[in-house]
Amino acid sequence: MPPLASVGRLALSQDELVDWGRRLGSQITPPLLVALFGELGAGKTTLARAICDGYGVRASVTSPTFAIVHTYDAPRSPVHHLDLYRLDGPRDLQNIAWDDLIEAEALLLVEWPERAGELLPQDHVSIELRHVDGEPDKRVLYAGGYSGHRMGER
Repeated sequence: MPPLASVGRLALSQDELVDWGRRLGSQITPPLLVALFGELGAGKTTLARAICDGYGVRASVTSPTFAIVHTYDAPRSPVHHLDLYRLDGPRDLQNIAWDDLIEAEALLLVEWPERAGELLPQDHVSIELRHVDGEPDKRVLYAGGYSGHRMGER
């Protein structure tokens, strides 16, 4: 696990979140699945974009909400950026070649990973973003296996 993904929580501005994500991306060694939890607008795609930048992706990283999977080239490995929001549950994963993706020698960034249910591998890095009450420009970032993610609990 990259050192910047250790268990902890931080209250970050958007610029700080982007900087944190870039530093995390620079530390990642594939294969690795990073599960990005958080409600709508919490900053999951912003963080995914920053991780990709730090990892060496030079293409424009966009939300895969409608495509479900975007793949990018990077010097260390491909990056598969998934957004499972539109899926109903684990049974829909067969339509996107989930087994092939998680077995690939690649970096996987998965938004809305709770939709994968029991098919989300145990050995992933969990990152959760939450809005900060009263501070719309800040997010709280919980990293490194925040409680409940293995079983989809909160």
